[in-house]
Amino acid sequence: MSNGAATLEVARAGDDARVATGAVRAGLSLRRMRAVMAKELRSYFAFPLIYVVSGVFLLLAGWYAYTDLVNFMVMGFGGDIIQSYWQSVFNDIRFCLLAALPFVTMRSFAEERKLGTVELLYTLPLRDGEIMGGKFLAALVIFVMMLGLTLTYPAYLYSIHSFPLPPMFAGYLGLFLVGCVVVALGMFISSLCESQVVAGFITFFALVMLSAINWNEAVFETSAIDLLRAFSLFDQYEAFGKGVIDLDKVTYFVFFTAFFLYLTLRSMEARKWTGRR
Repeated sequence: MSNGAATLEVARAGDDARVATGAVRAGLSLRRMRAVMAKELRSYFAFPLIYVVSGVFLLLAGWYAYTDLVNFMVMGFGGDIIQSYWQSVFNDIRFCLLAALPFVTMRSFAEERKLGTVELLYTLPLRDGEIMGGKFLAALVIFVMMLGLTLTYPAYLYSIHSFPLPPMFAGYLGLFLVGCVVVALGMFISSLCESQVVAGFITFFALVMLSAINWNEAVFETSAIDLLRAFSLFDQYEAFGKGVIDLDKVTYFVFFTAFFLYLTLRSMEARKWTGRR
C-alpha cells in the first residue's frame, strides 16, 4: 500500500472522528493515534527498504555477536568473561542501531512532503500530538522488532550454557532507551527536511557526534569533559552495557526523548506561521 493510500485510509478513520471535534480540542485521542500508527506501519512494510535495513542490521549484529564470542573463548581476557562479553556485544549492537535507525526515521515527515500527503494529514481532525505520537510509536515498533530479533543470539547461547540473565536484560533496556532517543531525534530532523536522504544523512551525522563527542578527552580541558559526557550517548549507555541499571541514566534518556519530541511538535506548529507544509 502506498503512503498516499494509507493516508487516505487515515482520512476515512478521521471521518468517524469528525462527530467528536470537541474531543479533539479537549485532548489527545489514543484511537486516532493508533490510526496514524497503523497507517505508518502499513507504509513501512509496503516498501522493501525496511526489510533491507532490518536484514543488514541483523546480519551485522549477528556477526558481532559471533566474533565477540569467538574472541572471548580464544583470548579469555580474564575476570567475568560473560559480563565482559555482553558489554562488548551490546556496544557493537548499539553502533549497528545508530547506523540503521536513521533509515527508519528519515521518512517520517520528509516523505509526506514529497508525496504531498502531509497537507491531507494536517487537514484531518487530528491534533499535532496525535500525528507525532502515531509516527513515533510506528517507528518504535519497527525498532523494537529489529532489537527483539537479536534475542535469538543470547537464547541460543543460553541453550548451550546458562548464564545470569539480569546483566543481559540491563543491556537490552539500555539499548531500548538509546533507540527511543534516536527515533525522537530522527523524527525531529525529518520534520525539518524536504528530502528523506538529507534527513537520514543529518540524523546519522548527529548521532555520530553524540556518540563520539568525547572520544579523545585528552584534548579538552577538565572542566569541559563533564559537559561533553552529558551529551555523549556512549558514556550514558556504558553502565547498562556493564549490567547496571542507573536511574540517573534512565532519566537522561527519557528526558532527551521527550525533548526531541517536544521540538518535533514545535516544528509541526511552525507551519501555521511560516506557511510551510
